[in-house]
Amino acid sequence: MKAPTMVCFLVAVSVAMVVLMDEIPGATAANCNYMELVPCGDAITSGRKPSNACCSKIREQRPCFCGYLRNPALRQFVSPATARRVAGQCGVSVPQC
Repeated sequence: MKAPTMVCFLVAVSVAMVVLMDEIPGATAANCNYMELVPCGDAITSGRKPSNACCSKIREQRPCFCGYLRNPALRQFVSPATARRVAGQCGVSVPQC
């Protein structure tokens, strides 16, 4: 990912994180932190295979998926189909929400 694109992506993710944490009840208790998924940025935006670091974070954040998928503010950055594709490539199933 080019540097300006990565900066824009990180800013967008930061804004989404603030919105997300306000909209997911109990998110902090479950340690739901969208910023933990930044290593997945390349897989999300380019369609490349996710890295080991990305897959590790996806496994850690699995309990948070329903909240992430229900949040309309995040859909401008990651579609549910893209999220499912990346999780599937990591061997992580997305729960039925």
